[in-house]
Amino acid sequence: MTGFQAKLERFESLAAECELIATRMDGSKRELYLRLGERYRDRVNDLRALIASFDIAA
Repeated sequence: MTGFQAKLERFESLAAECELIATRMDGSKRELYLRLGERYRDRVNDLRALIASFDIAA
């Protein structure tokens, strides 16, 4: 379970970094970092659901 938690924290960190970088970019680069941050947020939500499913099963 700690492996999933570590990945969750890493994806949260990457999403935050992408969002921060996006604030400093213009045009298409801004959109790229916003989309990338959104993808990382999607992975965070997926991992949270996975971790929750393990907690329910236990």
